[in-house]
Amino acid sequence: MSYTAKRIDEMEAIYGGAFRRAGAELGVESFGLQVFDMPAGFENYPEHDHSQDGQEEVYVVLRGSGEFEIDGEPVPVDPERIVRVAAGTKRKLRPGPQGIRVLALGGIPGALYERPEPFKLGAPDPTAAA
Repeated sequence: MSYTAKRIDEMEAIYGGAFRRAGAELGVESFGLQVFDMPAGFENYPEHDHSQDGQEEVYVVLRGSGEFEIDGEPVPVDPERIVRVAAGTKRKLRPGPQGIRVLALGGIPGALYERPEPFKLGAPDPTAAA
């Protein structure tokens, strides 16, 4: 098939429904692709970086607004702003008062993409009880 189309809300979700396995659902093989849905006040998005795997990420807000803390600096985000974060840079997302839906794209410059286990279709939800 030359294309795949699917509603975001029908995609397989993990992390209590906050992350959608968008790349796996669409059959994307060349880069990581997830959708985050976070309500206002959500504080569980972890501060992290990708210094170990070298992945850079781009975040596109589809609806709502929020703020990334990037290496300690607040960076407001909304549907009019796209943010790229380098691999070794710490980041944490905080949703705004209406919540936020974010399309996240990632890849390792010069490397073939390999989907991490938690983002493969049918893999167990990392937050599910063992």
